[in-house]
Amino acid sequence: MLDVTDLRAGYGDAPLLFGVGFSVGAGEVVTLLGRNGMGKTTTVRAVMGLIRPRGGTVRFAGDRIDGLPPHRIARRGIGLVPEGRQVFPNLTTRENLIATALRGGAWTLEQVLSLFPRLAERLDSMAVLLSGGEQQMLAIGRALMTNPRLLILDEATEGLAPLIREDIWRALARLKQAGLAILLIDKNLDALIRLADRHVVLEKGRSVWTGDSAALHADQGLVRRYLGV
Repeated sequence: MLDVTDLRAGYGDAPLLFGVGFSVGAGEVVTLLGRNGMGKTTTVRAVMGLIRPRGGTVRFAGDRIDGLPPHRIARRGIGLVPEGRQVFPNLTTRENLIATALRGGAWTLEQVLSLFPRLAERLDSMAVLLSGGEQQMLAIGRALMTNPRLLILDEATEGLAPLIREDIWRALARLKQAGLAILLIDKNLDALIRLADRHVVLEKGRSVWTGDSAALHADQGLVRRYLGV
């Protein structure tokens, strides 16, 4: 579904990606792993067209999307939950969910509220008044309302309370069971190993390892080398 080959990108005169490559198949959950500053968010931004790639290719469902503007990439069927949530603070929960909704798809307002019952209690609340966890649920729900074929989450549970994190992981497991492809960034390695099919490790803007959860769990030397603080 998503195929990234030799992706190179950066900001201004500073290159940050020097050859990132990975794929996400239909219905597959894949993670991008690496310490802070290794290029994970830059990779997501380049895939989504938020920064223009300097080289390599990004294909989605067989078509090249590198170089397209973000709104056209989103319309192809990629939903983004960005780092920091970035909900519309002066809109209500309901307005956030319907603002970019794609009609006629499987994900409706009722379906999102079924996934996140907390949001049903806050539909008429301004997003700025929601807790951090509720805002993250809202950001995921807003992305689902575009009825994506691939959902990208950058720092899915960063800064959230433990009980809220568990709610998010349960929701992502439900999305996986429903067959939605997911590309995921997070620091909770144990949860990622339980959920994901494959993992891609980035080091200084390059892909240095790809493997399944069993291989990652078994290779503690790799975990210490590339993921340890």
